[in-house]
Amino acid sequence: MSFVIDPPKQASVAVAGTDARFPVRRIFCVGRNYAAHAVEMGKDPERDPPFFFTKPADAVVESGETVVYPPETGNFHYEAELIVAIGTGGTAITEDKALEHVWGYAVGNDLTRRDLQLQAREQGRPWDWGKAFDRSAVIGPVHPASEVGHVASGAITLSVNGETRQNSDLAKLIWSVPEIISILSQSIALAPGDLIMTGTPEGVGPLVPGDTCVVEIAGLGRIETPIAPRD
Repeated sequence: MSFVIDPPKQASVAVAGTDARFPVRRIFCVGRNYAAHAVEMGKDPERDPPFFFTKPADAVVESGETVVYPPETGNFHYEAELIVAIGTGGTAITEDKALEHVWGYAVGNDLTRRDLQLQAREQGRPWDWGKAFDRSAVIGPVHPASEVGHVASGAITLSVNGETRQNSDLAKLIWSVPEIISILSQSIALAPGDLIMTGTPEGVGPLVPGDTCVVEIAGLGRIETPIAPRD
């Protein structure tokens, strides 16, 4: 097969403890999946059903890589998240079978141009410019579920320059990992290489050039992201 231009490089993330890589096909994100975060965003966690948005695969940034403060925003936010890596695809997956489709778990940071996201929300427009921009998905090494088990609880924290900003537990997810997988697969065929960002706890806030943002999840390690000024 020949292409009229060079095909894009396969996006991938590290696998913990090995030189192997996990190929990234798509990134699905769950909106407002912690009750306290839903409240701080002005929504009702008891009424709102789960909803999803996406990021492109090539938005991935690895731990330790510097992220330049992005263009067209003055309110650039962090969001600590558990990442689920899909190893086996499927449609209409039932909750009791959902974890069979999980290859592993990782630590993530859903970087967000909050001002653009909120402007789009107020205008009833898609969130892409606020969520799906270049280098907006910081994702650490994937830990195989065969080694760490399936993650349902554990501390999730985020600090900026050593100061804790987010501090919660994965057990507080409104929609659990099996529920998320099942709901997603009713509308779209999940495939190997898909990643799911499962939502962020309360305490989201701004990053500025010179900051170093660290996300940690119990049993999955930590990721670190320095923020640099625009050129």
